[in-house]
Amino acid sequence: MGVLTPPERYPLSLPDTISPSLARALAAKGYETLTPVQSAIIEDQTAGRDLLVSAQTGSGKTIAFGMAIAATLLGEAERFTKVGAPLALLIAPTRELALQVQRELAWLYAETGAKMATCVGGMDARTERRALERGVHFVVGTPGRLRDHITRGALDMSALRAVVLDEADEMLDLGFREDLEFILDAAPEDRRTLLFSATVPKPIAQLAKIFQNNALRVAATSGGEQHADIDYKLMLVPANERENAIINTLLYFEVANTIVFASTREGVKHLSARLHNRGFDVVTLSGELSQAERTNALQSMRDGRARICVATDVAARGIDLPNLDLVIHADLPTNPDILLHRSGRTGRAGRKGTCVIITPMHRRNVAQRILRTAKLDVTNMAPPTAVEIDARFREGILSNEALTRPIAEDEAEFVAQLIERHGVEAIAAAYLRQQRAARPAPEDISENPQPSKPSDSDSRSRERFEGGTWFKVNVGRKQRAEPRWILPMLCKAGDVTKTAIGSIRIFDTESIFEVAAHKANAFARAIAKNGSGERDVTIVPVDSLGKRPAGPPPSQRRRPSSVERYDPNAPHPERADR
Repeated sequence: MGVLTPPERYPLSLPDTISPSLARALAAKGYETLTPVQSAIIEDQTAGRDLLVSAQTGSGKTIAFGMAIAATLLGEAERFTKVGAPLALLIAPTRELALQVQRELAWLYAETGAKMATCVGGMDARTERRALERGVHFVVGTPGRLRDHITRGALDMSALRAVVLDEADEMLDLGFREDLEFILDAAPEDRRTLLFSATVPKPIAQLAKIFQNNALRVAATSGGEQHADIDYKLMLVPANERENAIINTLLYFEVANTIVFASTREGVKHLSARLHNRGFDVVTLSGELSQAERTNALQSMRDGRARICVATDVAARGIDLPNLDLVIHADLPTNPDILLHRSGRTGRAGRKGTCVIITPMHRRNVAQRILRTAKLDVTNMAPPTAVEIDARFREGILSNEALTRPIAEDEAEFVAQLIERHGVEAIAAAYLRQQRAARPAPEDISENPQPSKPSDSDSRSRERFEGGTWFKVNVGRKQRAEPRWILPMLCKAGDVTKTAIGSIRIFDTESIFEVAAHKANAFARAIAKNGSGERDVTIVPVDSLGKRPAGPPPSQRRRPSSVERYDPNAPHPERADR
């Protein structure tokens, strides 16, 4: 497999390998230069070949593969002359990305008379089948829905000339390998296969070896060039000030659009509620939302009704928002690939962006290790203080472009009346008050916080439970017990907050948990009076001395399924889009 490294940029005078109709569409869109991946894809060496392209999100790859397959689909013609079974199949990991690809190809191929259909999970399959029956040139879809249409005979693969897999690494991460293999097996052997992936790990290389024919490797970016248009900042904060730091970061940068990433659906709900209560215009994206809810959320960001989107990794894959200048990692990504995928929402197509990784101090080593592995140039940033935010806010008012515009003819008379009645100082004061009322107030942040031991910075540290009392609840694995519902039950029954509960250990038919020493007596009185609050569930002390047990009861020697204290912010898998 050869490797092609692209030139820096081409001027818009495109080579003859690109259809004139596509060149005119690019010019009409105001393209003056091509991105590296777009430049590489139109090299003479790529003509007619299978391609394995490593390109980051936001590098312009949709236009790149649109240009790459044009000659394969159109030949020497500038327009399609007939319509029937699809000629091109484009596969994306999520609904949002598939719809985005369709929108991009629609304007790129506008002059060619191309007919397009989308086949994505969450949409009406009957409508999709009718579109396929009428005939199309392009089909854009997600793996599960495409496989369904092939299985039912609605999607005719016999005429395919090109298949494109967009963000193939994400599709494998989401568990779509079997679907992809089924689709590629159903496609004609003489088709072109273009595989696009942010990285090329071993599973992607294996997929390419099986389903591509002597593919040319196109390295559109190198490790040192990843997300060159993004300014990365690491913000270390005390664990109990994480949300305050998020709020102050939003106020400090005050950009048009921001995505805040949380690791879990519960984290998204909590953080979006906190931001909404503080006066921010917020929408959410998580796996539990319907397609209509997701579409409405994205449209709110696009038309300016909302400026902040709080999202999980799965829900935000593939989305493209205009003027997205800031990405905040509210929860630390678990690996460099997730960090890069999240961050790639900004700094797109030559636009600059900022990425802030907010990390509790006791996890700073983990954050630095992930950043080193990702080979990113990162600067440290202290959480913005109220003074810094106010200074930036004042400078924004003083330099507001609206204050520099000349007074229009139809405004002059009323401006004179305002000055005569109220005076310049009163008008300026009213303007300042109006600007202040429209924005949330900053939160308190510790200035120059010092790194400390986990027990000092984490309010839920296990060291708080030295000498704590152990209790037992008569539900375990066989009753499908898990900390997510045990913990709220214990807090309600014992009239305590979750910080009073330490380790939770789940065995076959029972579970044991630790209560902080200073809360143990009150907890025991509460459960003695009120019980567990759940039918057939009882809670009792493990022993009368209140000592930590040396080990599980003799009948429960199996290793517990949950040894450490339950962490509500720990990531958990979400169902992926089909």
